[in-house]
Amino acid sequence: MVARDAERRPIAVNRKARHDYTVLKTYEAGIVLAGTEVKSLREGRVSLVDAFAQERDGEIMLYGLHIAEYGFGTWTNHQPRRTRKLLLHRVEIARILDKLRDPGVALVPLSMYFSNGWAKVEVGLARGRRSYDKRQVLAERDANREIARELGRRLKGRRPAGEGRRPG
Repeated sequence: MVARDAERRPIAVNRKARHDYTVLKTYEAGIVLAGTEVKSLREGRVSLVDAFAQERDGEIMLYGLHIAEYGFGTWTNHQPRRTRKLLLHRVEIARILDKLRDPGVALVPLSMYFSNGWAKVEVGLARGRRSYDKRQVLAERDANREIARELGRRLKGRRPAGEGRRPG
């Protein structure tokens, strides 16, 4: 018998989503897949870049997710960009649909991973950022990084940056 994965094993991460959106809340969802899709996922041949989730007939569907065709697949191979159903509890779907009614809120896939052998998608309720918000977040991140760097220097007993030896 084959042992299953005990923890999260990442497949793909949508880095651009965290840059373009402010993530309000995240949900873990299962995903309905065909057999050749799972084999392609295990090879890491997936792209979340253009993917998004929407409600259709009271269910959450994932659109634009690209899972490459399995190389050894036959006529049973899957369509790379087909619509896939996300598996969530009814209560979670109701909460998500309630939040999606707010203007400017979208449901964006953030990452895909295997958890105990099952393919999972982390989706986030997100609000779009404007370009000045993005610049502000980047400047804040750089400032925090510089503060941490300076604090590390002082804890190690080194001189602060920019202070070399004084002649004399």
